[in-house]
Amino acid sequence: MKTLRNALTAKREESAGRCIRPAPFLSVQKDRGGIALKFSTSLKLNHIFRRLYHTNGQANACLVLYARKNRTNTNRVGVTVSKKLGKAVVRNRVRRRIREAYRINEAQFQPGWDIVIVARSRAVDVSFQKLTQSLLSLSEQAGILIRS
Repeated sequence: MKTLRNALTAKREESAGRCIRPAPFLSVQKDRGGIALKFSTSLKLNHIFRRLYHTNGQANACLVLYARKNRTNTNRVGVTVSKKLGKAVVRNRVRRRIREAYRINEAQFQPGWDIVIVARSRAVDVSFQKLTQSLLSLSEQAGILIRS
């Protein structure tokens, strides 16, 4: 039914003298301008987040970290920031800072883990160095860092 309606509409507009062009389809992904993760992918599926929340998490004042082995050779990382932390600008800033802290230290993490990092309210005001230190200490407690 929809295609018939679309065809009739196109026919009417053609007869009115209008030229109809379909919008171009771009299959190329845009570059975000940042440096991508080398050994990890982002975690997006809700059921994996829920599965990780049922594991024992590690927590400190800034972050909570949930980790679980996966059957792949890469890490999958998800960052969660609650609406309690502030408006969208604040939440996105916290999310970017956590993701960057992970990206800088990505080589120190063992491959093959699903990791969810939950920001606490202290993560909004803490310095980037303290946030990075917090992430690494939680990862060490969880046993997902490579032993030196």
